[in-house]
Amino acid sequence: MTDKKIAIVILNWNGEKLFAKFLPSVIRNSSFDNVDIYVADNCSDDNSIAYLQANFPEIKIIYLEENFGFAKGYNEALQQIDADYFVLLNSDVEVTPGWIEKCMLLFDSNEKIAAVQPKILSFEKPHLFEYAGAAGGFIDKFGYPFCRGRILNEMEPDIGQYNKATPVFWASGACMFVKAKVFKYARGFDEDFWAHMEEIDLCWRMKNMGYEIWYQPDSAVFHLGGGTLPYDSPKKIYLNFRNNLYMIIKNLPHKKSKRTFIARLFLDAIAAFKFLFGFNVRAFFAVFHAHLSLYKRFSIMRGKREIAKNIIRGDNHAEIYPKSIMWKFFIQKKRKFSDLDFNPER
Repeated sequence: MTDKKIAIVILNWNGEKLFAKFLPSVIRNSSFDNVDIYVADNCSDDNSIAYLQANFPEIKIIYLEENFGFAKGYNEALQQIDADYFVLLNSDVEVTPGWIEKCMLLFDSNEKIAAVQPKILSFEKPHLFEYAGAAGGFIDKFGYPFCRGRILNEMEPDIGQYNKATPVFWASGACMFVKAKVFKYARGFDEDFWAHMEEIDLCWRMKNMGYEIWYQPDSAVFHLGGGTLPYDSPKKIYLNFRNNLYMIIKNLPHKKSKRTFIARLFLDAIAAFKFLFGFNVRAFFAVFHAHLSLYKRFSIMRGKREIAKNIIRGDNHAEIYPKSIMWKFFIQKKRKFSDLDFNPER
């Protein structure tokens, strides 16, 4: 394993109940001289800090003055840490032996790699890939994210079909290894996102800068998922739709972003009315408010694209699926990554 300094950073908000279940595996499988474990506390109002101090005194605690959400919470915490690599880890993740070493091997093999994601399996159903990352993330031509092993809400069983290390489009924030200097050069997470898809936006920006994102199947973790917001939460739907639109405006070339945005007006309208016809009125309004929020901040997002122009090295990426994942899933009934006729490997 590399002799570079590694900081495992767990962002916490009222997660006391998760510590006893998940922290022991992190401590047990991360006991190296060059590895430090931090919990960055987003101003919890439960007993998180006292519990950590009493039961896990080896954990370093970073105190944040308010609940900054995922994006700003991590940005604030990582500014206070001196390390060569950051490992961003959700508080509801169980890790396995060798999870660090295997990911570091990928970094050592290719200096262009900025971020690495391990295989992410379900904690409750270990034979299945987990929603937040599975076997590495991609987006389609309209900006909708999906993964090897997970398309929309359809999870595949892990039968070794994705056991090759490969480049991907995005690495999951549930467990992401990232070079500290690249994270900082890319200006970290976009704090306007607050939470959800900020890691996809970061990976997109790093790829535009000429770096690569990889998936390492030899490293495995198990994610509980849904610990902060349930998958069907209206707030989560709002953040996912809004932040996905933010990404398109920020990261696609202007001509492509204009065409894609117009298409998304229709596609998101279909999604919203599907919620409505399914009697999920709160989800319908979540999509509506996501678009309103984008319109209010449209010029700000375009301005961020202009600011990033000087460090863009390329914005055509093999890991962007050139078709519609929604069409494939709902119309053609393609429920597995292997059904997509998509091979982004170099």
